[in-house]
Amino acid sequence: MNYLEQFVLLVVSFIANTFSSFSGGGAGLIQFPALIFLGLSFSVALATHKVASVALGVGAALRYLKSERLDRHFVAIILGAGIPGVVIGARMILFVPEQIALLGLGLLTGGLGLYSLLKPALGQDYYPKHRNSSGYLIGAGVLFFLGILNGSLTSGTGLFVTLWLVAWFGLDYKRAVAYTLILVGLFWNGSGAITLGLFGNIRWDWLPALLAGSLLGGYVGTHLAIKHGNQYIKRAFELVTLLISAKLLFM
Repeated sequence: MNYLEQFVLLVVSFIANTFSSFSGGGAGLIQFPALIFLGLSFSVALATHKVASVALGVGAALRYLKSERLDRHFVAIILGAGIPGVVIGARMILFVPEQIALLGLGLLTGGLGLYSLLKPALGQDYYPKHRNSSGYLIGAGVLFFLGILNGSLTSGTGLFVTLWLVAWFGLDYKRAVAYTLILVGLFWNGSGAITLGLFGNIRWDWLPALLAGSLLGGYVGTHLAIKHGNQYIKRAFELVTLLISAKLLFM
């Protein structure tokens, strides 16, 4: 790629990941279609995007870990349940009809945004719940399924994790976004990138600009989320989910 194309990739990645780290997911709304538009096939764009998204988790971690501490129970559940799902999903995408998968994801994502809109108090305060064996088991089961979605598709699946942590475990949006960005962005996407890299292709020459944009965007968006709080994050979450749904349903 020439310098102009690398600059375009840097700008696209920075914008996508700033928005994503502020709202709790959705970098694929901008970055993934842009890679396809610039000439990559679906599978190559997916693998390349997954690798670049790991830097989003790094950028978010650098900012969040200055002011937040992660609960080891949630770390264990999100990683232990989600990563196996990611690996399975990354293998399954080779066999699932793309249009059917994208249609289903579009409907589910739109439902997330509408659910949040209809629940004004959702995620505004921290109300711990379902902190027993059955609650953790159900929570892990859903996270496993979300891991499969994350591995096979890329447009906004982190948003599902954010809303599940809010709705099921009672986290506020700010806490939920921290877990999503660090654990999903860094570890889930890393697992998906490795799996897709082993069984597909990655455009390594496109990655310097994408990684730089993801790292910077992750840090900046996370800083904005910490600064502005739950109400702004909730509104950004709703906007991103509805935009992603519209893109998937009418692309």
